[in-house]
Amino acid sequence: MRAMVLNELNTPLEWVEMADRFPGANEIRVKVSACGVCRTDLHVVDGDLPGPKLPLIPGHEIVGRVDALGAGVQGLEMGQRVGIPWLGYTDGVCPHCIAGRENLCDRPLFTGFTRDGGYADAVIADARYSFPLGETGDDVSLAPLLCAGLIGWRSLVLAGDGKRLGVYGFGAAAHIIAQVAKWRGRTVFAFTRPWDLATQAFARSLGVDWAGGSDEKPPEPLDAAIIYATAGELVPLALKAVRKGGRVVCAGIHMSDIPRFPYDLLWGERQVLSVANLTRQDGRDFLRLAPQIGIITKTTPYTLQRANEALADLRAGRFEGAAVLIP
Repeated sequence: MRAMVLNELNTPLEWVEMADRFPGANEIRVKVSACGVCRTDLHVVDGDLPGPKLPLIPGHEIVGRVDALGAGVQGLEMGQRVGIPWLGYTDGVCPHCIAGRENLCDRPLFTGFTRDGGYADAVIADARYSFPLGETGDDVSLAPLLCAGLIGWRSLVLAGDGKRLGVYGFGAAAHIIAQVAKWRGRTVFAFTRPWDLATQAFARSLGVDWAGGSDEKPPEPLDAAIIYATAGELVPLALKAVRKGGRVVCAGIHMSDIPRFPYDLLWGERQVLSVANLTRQDGRDFLRLAPQIGIITKTTPYTLQRANEALADLRAGRFEGAAVLIP
């Protein structure tokens, strides 16, 4: 088994050859064919998220095929294509799990954070938290759906049913969820860094109705806004852009501090919400719809050994859409 391993925070990943691993009860081993590079991976490597397992194999947008079954596995077969997301395990007994909100579990495990992930040629996963993917679509294009798509979907649901939707930060998640919103008949406004005309053009190529800088006022008030960028200063800007009663959804797992802003921006029953992880039902709902929508994912492939380069390019914004590692 070969993997890119994080041994210490804020250090490059190391190429490691190790003994093959075997699944335990309720687990599967998956031969990885593609693993997306998510901004959360940057937060893990950079130490923004407390408590990662070390040493760690990052990666949680995993597509591959089952090549070993542990005892008790039900519903999955050898050779079946599956996706492995961020949520890797929940206890099922805490108040949040009992209430149907397993994304808020008190004792969770997360793929590529507190259990080893997909920056490898094989990964062990809990079969109960793995999604059958069917045979539609290629592996590289599907990989970003396992987090950018799933968190995008959860953020879209939290944003409500309003027609006019703004998305701030047009990266991996936004370029997927903008297509979903258009498919559902929404009017989509894309906000990028003010000088980033190339990304604005990319957004327009995917069918958004308007694209401009995050410092611009949209041509009409928004019913809701979703912030995918990690910049806390976008929250007051998004509040200015939404109508009374509108929502601002912060979709990232990490964000810089939100600056002070006048109460007038919040008044009028505007809401600020955060997205935390996902539930398995989110995954089932989104992955059932994805083939119908015909989502186009813009991907930049890297070999597994170039994982550090992919992370650096993501940090610097050197590509559109999502990076994907291919073992």
